[in-house]
This record gives sequence, structure tokens and C-alpha cells, in this order.
Amino acid sequence: METARPASLASPETVRVTNPGGSSPFVFTCDHASNFLPAEFGTLGLPAEDLSRHIAWDPGALPVARRMAEALDATLVETGISRLVIDCNRPLDAPDLVPPVSETTIIPGNAGLSDKQRAERVALSWQPFHDTIAEIVDKRLARGQETRLVSVHSFTPVYKGKSRPWHIGIIHDEDRRLAAPLISALQRLTGVTVGVNEPYSPADRVYFTLERHARSRGLACAMIEIRNDEISGEAGQRKWADMLTGIFTNLEPEEAKGSRQRAVGKSVQSAS
Repeated sequence: METARPASLASPETVRVTNPGGSSPFVFTCDHASNFLPAEFGTLGLPAEDLSRHIAWDPGALPVARRMAEALDATLVETGISRLVIDCNRPLDAPDLVPPVSETTIIPGNAGLSDKQRAERVALSWQPFHDTIAEIVDKRLARGQETRLVSVHSFTPVYKGKSRPWHIGIIHDEDRRLAAPLISALQRLTGVTVGVNEPYSPADRVYFTLERHARSRGLACAMIEIRNDEISGEAGQRKWADMLTGIFTNLEPEEAKGSRQRAVGKSVQSAS
């Protein structure tokens, strides 16, 4: 199933919601679902082949998230614009909100933007995405529906020349209510190498969507990162979606622990 493709800046398809009335306690987000660039941006000065790389989106993440949402009767909110235009998983004051460089690739079309141009990009993609999540969560809470947020991402097997051995990573901050049982379930799987706050941690500024919509409301949350060579094709996407669906079917948050130790961060990285 193809990602919805907005035809222009005026298109309403810069954010897409699947199953807004889902009965599951889980609400999934796919913050880097699409590599689509509206015609107004051209290629941002990049060769076409760069637009299929991880710098433009999270390859494979959306099919996994969609299959999980369908199987669990969960709501899914996805972006429709490439993160090269604006990264919806960053705060508005982040230096890589409109990334001048992603990994080691310079983005010429993001250089020297005026305040007006940046504001237009916020209004195009970032604001609708976060307004949509907020509206969904607020409506669920208003009707007393249990709500847990999970963001689904993918990561490149090699970053700045360094190999990443994990098949999947679970990212969390000091609230481990959802992450802890999810990590335990994954670690029981044969042949799966699980990263805990790997290859990113909240210190890498990759936890913004969950901080804004889950942590601010006291909701259990976690971030999933799947290595993108694992989900580059339909068979891998189906395998991981079905494996995660099996875990999520019976996944219940742990009680909050007394410890408030913040997750240990590593060096800041520019893509997630």
C-alpha cells in the first residue's frame, strides 16, 4: 500500500490517520513515514537517489506500523512529507528541525532559509501532525479510553561508517512502564539482538513526539527502531509486524518504579 502523496503545499494529505476510532489502547505514530517532496521543493538540491535513502525517511517503518495497527485495531498517525523538508520528531527550536546536513549529506535546499520559509514548513507538516495527534489523544482521554503511545521508526545499518549490530532498538526515558516489558519480550526471542536506548537515546533529541504527547500527559510510551535492512521488503515487514503484534497483543505496562534515573545518552546524531 503506497503512502498518501500530497500534490502541493495546499494538500490536506500532509498527515494521514488510519482507524481514528480504534479500540486498542495503543496509538501508533510514524514520524518519518514518507520521502515525498512536494513539487515546490524540487529535490532540495539532492540527486534523486538520495531521496530513497534513510536521510529522507524511515524505509520500511510505515508498512510495519500499518500492519500492526490493522491487526491490533489501533490508531495510526503518519506523516506525508519527507523529513528533509521538516522533521516532525524535533522541537521547533532544534538545530535539525530543518536539517542542513543529514548524516554526512549536505541539503542545499535547506540552507539560508528565512523565518517566513521556516514558518511555512512548520505550517505545512509539523503543525498538522502534532495537532492531529493531540486531538486524537485528547478525545480518547475525554471518553476515558486507555491510551499508550508508540512511535515506529527504522535506522540504517551503518551510520557514519559505524556498523550497528542491533536488529531492533527500544528507546525510552526514565518512564520504563511500557519499554521494560517490551524489551523483556523481545529479548526472549531467538536470534534477535535488542538495543536498549540503541542506536539512539532521548539525549539524541529523537524522543520529541512522545515527550510532547505522552510524557506531558503521564501516558505510557516507547519508541521502536527497526534496522531497515530487516524490513526492506514485504517478507521482512510482515515478519517484524507479526512478531511485534504478537507481543503487543498481551503487552501491559509495568507499574511505575521509584527510580527516576534518566536514560543515559550518547553522542547526538542527526537521523532517526
